[in-house]
Amino acid sequence: MPLSRGQGQLEARAVRSAERTTEWLDRRLPLLDAARTTLRKAFPDHWSFLLGELALYSFVVLLVTGVWLTLFFEPSMSEVVYQGSYVPLRGVRMSEAFASTLHISFDVRGGLLIRQIHHWAALVMAAAVGVHMLRVFFTGAFRRPREANWLIGLTLFLLTMLEGFAGYSLPDDLLSGTGLRTAQGFVLSVPVVGTYLSMFLFGGEFPGHDIVSRLYPVHILLLPGALLAGVVLHLILVFHLKHTQWPGPGRTNRNVVGKPMFPQFAVRSAGLLAMVFGVLAVLGAVAQINPVWNYGPYRPDHVSSGAQPDWYLGFVEGAMRLLPGFETRLWGHTVSWNPFLPAVVFPLLFFLALYLYPFMERWVTRDRGERHLCDRPRDVPVRTALGVAGITFYGLLLLAGGQDIVALTFDIPLNALTWCLRVGVLVGPLVAFWLTRRVCLALQWHDRSRLSEGDETGEVGQSVEGGYREPRSPVTAEERHALVRRDLPRPLPRPEPGSPTGVPARLRSVLSGWFHGDRVPFPGEDTADGEQRDDRAPAGAGGDGRNA
Repeated sequence: MPLSRGQGQLEARAVRSAERTTEWLDRRLPLLDAARTTLRKAFPDHWSFLLGELALYSFVVLLVTGVWLTLFFEPSMSEVVYQGSYVPLRGVRMSEAFASTLHISFDVRGGLLIRQIHHWAALVMAAAVGVHMLRVFFTGAFRRPREANWLIGLTLFLLTMLEGFAGYSLPDDLLSGTGLRTAQGFVLSVPVVGTYLSMFLFGGEFPGHDIVSRLYPVHILLLPGALLAGVVLHLILVFHLKHTQWPGPGRTNRNVVGKPMFPQFAVRSAGLLAMVFGVLAVLGAVAQINPVWNYGPYRPDHVSSGAQPDWYLGFVEGAMRLLPGFETRLWGHTVSWNPFLPAVVFPLLFFLALYLYPFMERWVTRDRGERHLCDRPRDVPVRTALGVAGITFYGLLLLAGGQDIVALTFDIPLNALTWCLRVGVLVGPLVAFWLTRRVCLALQWHDRSRLSEGDETGEVGQSVEGGYREPRSPVTAEERHALVRRDLPRPLPRPEPGSPTGVPARLRSVLSGWFHGDRVPFPGEDTADGEQRDDRAPAGAGGDGRNA
């Protein structure tokens, strides 16, 4: 229906008022320019880039469900006699923390569903962060200018593990209490100051009366705040430095080819958020996790049979089980090397190596340019082999963390399994490194044959002379570009004999030859200098990317 004169004037005044308000705000806050730049920012379209979003949306689910759970949880170690709905535990003395957990699970409408969604989301977030870090490592996305984001990502992974440990320790059930007792053993193993740290954390002799009330603000305020700040900083750097992308036609170090943030990327991202929440809701409804009523309340003189930590902390448990127990008496102090070495020193050294790796690789290769294109893992065999060796090492330690369950399930002698795992954690990573490196080189030779001869068609024809031959189809221009475009540093030259070169320079040359020496030359690639690399600074922090 046509608008009346009065309605038209009213609408015109509303439009002018909105325009004046927008102009007033834009003069004081550059909202329009920021929104225009943000909304047209290009994001590469590849499934591997969704791993970070999966971790982010799991964190969102954790925040929402965690706020709901705080309304009903009582972080107190005061003893009460349970009189709730769960009949098998009626009349049992327990802490208020455990009693409130049972209350949430059996008396609050939807409480058990929210509890299980919360726990599943924690596991999914830890897994997503870990796999996302592996993607960044194997593709070389940690190189300049993204070293800071690598450090932030590792810190977020550590905070996620600490947050998970603090969360499943709060109910004060027998399983979580066993985990806290193990953690106290880690603290006590620290020489000289271990007893003081334990008294400070637990508020007295184990289990004390303050541990749950102290873990509670750490779990709901301190660690989530640190995680939120780290995620925000990580996303700001992603926006500022541009997103990495896989090599392809039109993709260089100076642009980003992908879909604009709005509406394509925003719609897809919102769909992923809905899928994450839906899958976690289904898991919380049909897959039981952490049934604390089966474990019962924690008692210092009891231990849960077959107790296992969550998977992301299982490698520490495995390292403790594989290292023999021994101790040393030094200057009136007893140093218990197990658990001090596997539970304190080993994790510190492991994560220190991960923190330093981008700078170590840049020192070895002397690669000073900015890298915005992802490496294919096969093109950097040594880095890929190091990553697979680390995964193998972690997997064997995780298996060792449940060696008693494995021995019981498969009827294997426990001592024999322990010695096999002890040998495996020493030999397995070396075998995985050698095998992965050989596979990467074999895949490079396969790519070379595809470029020079084409792809197999599967059709065999007979010539007039009676011979048989399989015709080949040439590789497409897009695949050829992705195969040949290898943005890799060349090995550093070896110092001349007798030259006044220091030990660090000679060591760097040897390591550079070891790291980048194995490389199959491709047809059309400059074998002397390698593929031409664009070391210039990118045009604009936000990128001048095209939308494909």
